[in-house]
Amino acid sequence: MITKQQREALISLIKQEVVPAIGCTEPMAVALCTARATELLGCRPEKITAQLSGNILKNAMGVGIPGTGMIGLPIAIALGALIGKSEYQLEVLKDLTPEALAEGKRFIAEDRIHISVKPNICELLYIEITCEAQGRSETAIIEGSHTHFTSPSPSEGGECHPAQTSTETSNPARPSPPSEGSGEVLSLRLVYDFAMETPIEELRFILKTQEMNMAAAREALRHNYGHNLGKTIDRPLAKGIFGNSIYSHIIAKTAAACDARMGGAMIPVMSNSGSGNQGICATNPVAVYAEENENTEEEVIRALTLSHLTAIYIKQSLGRLSALCGCVVAGIGSSVGITYLMGGGYEHICRSVKNMIANLTGMLCDGAKPSCALKIASGVSTAVLSAVLSMEGKCVSSAEGIVDDCVDKTIHNLTSIGAEAMCQTDHMVLDIMTHK
Repeated sequence: MITKQQREALISLIKQEVVPAIGCTEPMAVALCTARATELLGCRPEKITAQLSGNILKNAMGVGIPGTGMIGLPIAIALGALIGKSEYQLEVLKDLTPEALAEGKRFIAEDRIHISVKPNICELLYIEITCEAQGRSETAIIEGSHTHFTSPSPSEGGECHPAQTSTETSNPARPSPPSEGSGEVLSLRLVYDFAMETPIEELRFILKTQEMNMAAAREALRHNYGHNLGKTIDRPLAKGIFGNSIYSHIIAKTAAACDARMGGAMIPVMSNSGSGNQGICATNPVAVYAEENENTEEEVIRALTLSHLTAIYIKQSLGRLSALCGCVVAGIGSSVGITYLMGGGYEHICRSVKNMIANLTGMLCDGAKPSCALKIASGVSTAVLSAVLSMEGKCVSSAEGIVDDCVDKTIHNLTSIGAEAMCQTDHMVLDIMTHK
């Protein structure tokens, strides 16, 4: 049985990790850090220096910045300085106007922004912004999670040093370690029991993910974003191939929301563990299946909770940013949610997780960009396939690959590969991207 203390701790964890964001979270975090440095400076910067971890640079190079029609970090930094408000968190640029955009373009043209990789940084998620004006400078640092401010480290040698937490600027919503709060590390069994046993009114807030992320899918139909993958799957030619089915609708509506987000739509999505795409992938497949399968509202709430908390659980051992594509993590979450909506219990869900990990392990992240919709489509397709196989009693066995008899061990095999074994892959991807 889940205790009241455990319920409260896990609800708090979900609310910390599942939050609104406009645009890709990496450039938005850079804009947020710029806004904070500008606020500390107290005036418009004359020069901005951005020093970033390689993973931040990788995830921000090719993605659309909402409302601008532009890609990449320079415009995000310029607008963060000109109109950003740090109190808005990952919706930092929501006050954007055409006039502000024009001013931001002028700021870039004046060569006031300088971007580089910060050397000797251990943290994969690290943003350091220094704003200068009138002979003064101020620095803001985000580290560890997309909204967690720290103060500059007093150590400036050649060794790797973490920044020191600032009590004035640290974000109280920074995710807690797995063992904090509930008193025990998350497991798939705990995730499942929580989603099934918690009074439904305590979980109703999770419906906001469906409202926001399905709205992003509808927004994609009104314009041409990214590669138009979602719209393409909905067109007659594709329907002749994929059919007009629950399966094709799940892929189309999930890919469409990603098209809009990566293509720069000025619309918020509900993120998961610092990623809007992960939030979309954990939400839309479950929401579409539930609607077309005519599941009850309570079943929808429990399935969405199961999906999002499963993704959070996996990310806790994988880390915020890694060489492993987030669609693997969120795809596992959506597969678990769909399996439940199909009538599956805990054993069915364990089988779905193992089927997913047997298939998608190794899909690499080469930055946030419009083609992320293609990877999401692959993840969602596998999520449905894994759920169907599970309901048929089929499961990849421990004699095959990295799958273990224990589902939690299987998950940690996946995250060990993503967090440790793929580090060199991550460096090579960044090197390729920055030398094209």
